[in-house]
Amino acid sequence: MNRREFVALTAAVAATSVCDGLAQETGEYEGFSLSELSTVPYIETTPIAEYHRAPDAAYDAFKDLKFGMRIHWGVYSIWHRGAESWPFLGMSFEDRQAYNNLYKAWNPAGFDADAWMDVIAESGMEFFTFTAKHHEGFTMFDTKTRVRNRANWTAIGGPRIENCDLAYSIMETPFRRDVVKELCDAAHKRNIKIDLYFSHPDWYDADFRPYVAHPLQIPSSAQWMTQRDVEFTKERLGNRAVIVPDPTNSDVMRMMQRHRAQLVELLTEYGKIDMIGLDMWLGPRTWPELRRTVLEMRALQPHVMLRNRGIGNYGDYFTPERVVPGSAEKSDKPWFTIYPLGTDFSYDPDGTKYKGSRWIVQNLVDTVAKGGGLEIGVGPSPHGEFHPEAIRQMRVVGQWLRVNGEAIYGSRPREGALWSEGETIRYTRSKDGRFVYAACTEWPGMQVVLKTVRPKVGSTVNLLGLDTKLPWSFDSAKGTTVSLPENLQEAANRPCDYTWILKFEAADM
Repeated sequence: MNRREFVALTAAVAATSVCDGLAQETGEYEGFSLSELSTVPYIETTPIAEYHRAPDAAYDAFKDLKFGMRIHWGVYSIWHRGAESWPFLGMSFEDRQAYNNLYKAWNPAGFDADAWMDVIAESGMEFFTFTAKHHEGFTMFDTKTRVRNRANWTAIGGPRIENCDLAYSIMETPFRRDVVKELCDAAHKRNIKIDLYFSHPDWYDADFRPYVAHPLQIPSSAQWMTQRDVEFTKERLGNRAVIVPDPTNSDVMRMMQRHRAQLVELLTEYGKIDMIGLDMWLGPRTWPELRRTVLEMRALQPHVMLRNRGIGNYGDYFTPERVVPGSAEKSDKPWFTIYPLGTDFSYDPDGTKYKGSRWIVQNLVDTVAKGGGLEIGVGPSPHGEFHPEAIRQMRVVGQWLRVNGEAIYGSRPREGALWSEGETIRYTRSKDGRFVYAACTEWPGMQVVLKTVRPKVGSTVNLLGLDTKLPWSFDSAKGTTVSLPENLQEAANRPCDYTWILKFEAADM
């Protein structure tokens, strides 16, 4: 597609939107994009009667999870030109063709699922997300589905669609090992919860054109996508798109059947899956078939929690990205923040770019106080190994959690705006409501003053990690004052670093 053709395509969509009468998803509310808090424009706000969300027990178990690891690993890790597979859209045709053939020589001999799960457990993490398939279309599991059409980017006369017959998966590499199976088996042994990431779009399979900046666009893209989607495609592709014929009805059905079959594989071949991390979206014409897929997923594993991306209010949870929300008062679904520890979610070879243990601890405390959780993104190298500096930082957090974990794991936020006092105090409470935890993200000195809580008369105030009972007093005008002993003014005598947590039974104010 040349620039003039793309401008014409965008103008056509601006004139006629398939979402007439429905609000577009724009703006933010305290760190949550409104797209996280509302439905997809072409998806019904209230799910159809046949659909049942995950049961309350699954929601409660999800809310118990507070700290996890997001692992983006795929063909994009070999070249590592930036954020996951997104750089593919900016490549020359020659580089696209070379990229699509990288898998033929990929042999990540350093991958060890048990070693990965050991790092997760040692870091105090309860769950992980792994990219079973990213936008590029390469599957990290043993899919039995087949790609029938793909782009030949260096064909004589210019790029064109060609027939093919391959899975485009890790099983067609020299490695020939089902990475998803090995990870799920290792996680099940350790009771680590599993979230399998799955991208709706597929840039390798030509049947998926034109959705989500597919590098193969079509003359009638404006009728297949929303205005937002076309603008997104223009932003991502610029004038690098290639115009090919519209998919036939059989192409579209084959696309949706393959999409569904892969999700069915993930929910039938790998044991209990706790979450499916859907990403991006398809379009209005495919929604009826995608809705059928969601119904089948729910039937296969009724307790699985589905991320809302691309399925609107059929989703069970959502994930604010690269932002810690200001609060969660407007959220009616559980959530955790996803944030790369390095520069991107995929591998970062520069150890100085990892944000540090203090950053992890204090963002974990902040998100948990607001009712969510934190999942940090750490991508493995092309060989399948995590950067030593990332491992070191995560293990330090594990040490901190061994001291303070009872204030984090399975906790719940205090009501309303009572999750914080100023910039340096964050609160959580035990799940049964008996105990309150006050986290100090800066060492307070000789005294801590808490304005919104009052310990029960005769109750004990403790600093987690120490058995010492701390003196406290309450004044109706000032609040609760807790005194800290002289020896703790020396950092070496404190039970941990970065954030310190007081525990007590709270009385009604």
